[in-house]
Amino acid sequence: MVSSTTVVSRRRTQAPKPHSPRTSSRIKSKPRKIVEDDFNDTLCSWFCPSCNDNQNLIKFPLVQTKIVDFFRIQRPSSSINELSPGKDCQKKRKRSSILGRTKKRRRLLPFNPTKDLTRRMEQMASLATALLAAGADFSNELTYMPGMATRSANHAALEREGMQVLSKEDTETLHLCKNMMKQGEWPPLMVVFDPKEGFTVEADMFIRDWTIITEYVGDVDYLKNREDDDGDSMMTLLSTNDPSKNLVICPDKRSNIARFINGINNYTSDGKKKQNVKCVRFDVNGESRVLLIASRDIRKGERLYYDYNGYENEYPTEHFV
Repeated sequence: MVSSTTVVSRRRTQAPKPHSPRTSSRIKSKPRKIVEDDFNDTLCSWFCPSCNDNQNLIKFPLVQTKIVDFFRIQRPSSSINELSPGKDCQKKRKRSSILGRTKKRRRLLPFNPTKDLTRRMEQMASLATALLAAGADFSNELTYMPGMATRSANHAALEREGMQVLSKEDTETLHLCKNMMKQGEWPPLMVVFDPKEGFTVEADMFIRDWTIITEYVGDVDYLKNREDDDGDSMMTLLSTNDPSKNLVICPDKRSNIARFINGINNYTSDGKKKQNVKCVRFDVNGESRVLLIASRDIRKGERLYYDYNGYENEYPTEHFV
């Protein structure tokens, strides 16, 4: 049975209903914050047409050299012959109604990059646009910065309720996904701005159930250091019996596409039906890692959603669209 992960509740539980019909549906109680993305109200008019119809979001230039530099791509390629998922991943697989409950354990699948290089550039440019708007640099790994938690503090064995160990085969699949991204083979995802939801993530081609979408990354810090932090995109990384050792992922300075995947409304049946991604913590070589995995087949054009209350059930989502 996989161990679901959860967002940190200390800051997120302060997110009530929107101030007024004119403001974004993601504005929190403190008037200068927007739920999930930490944007200042001074920037709200740049992102939210409902607040200011005269401002347009500045898009990242669709220039290959700029995209390569922004994402630090090691070797831009137009072919994925060496890195592409094997033929077995393309075969039709029986679906499971519940993640993790099958007679035979299912393996995680690597994403299938869009073959068209121009379209992949558009996908990457959409993420770069969102990251720049959020004031964040791109990172596809957990980062351990001076003055924060050290890498040695991320010891999965300290998890108070235990943590599922990622199998050797699934670890290889995760590494495959990471290597593909380093070489410019991108997941088929587009970051799209919505007037009501803010930045959202859409599938740009069909994504099969159990496919690795991305890893939730950012700076790793002790929860005790973030008690008064206004960030509300923090994610639990490690929850121990000793509160002083609890770790969180803080994507405000360095992050990837994971921070733009929205949460479902837990209070409506339609909201729950939107969920197509599962957020799971794994023990990967002794360290805790948070993966976002497709929990069912996802159609092209479908927006990605996961449950912010998958574990603690403390995040108020009644105002979510």
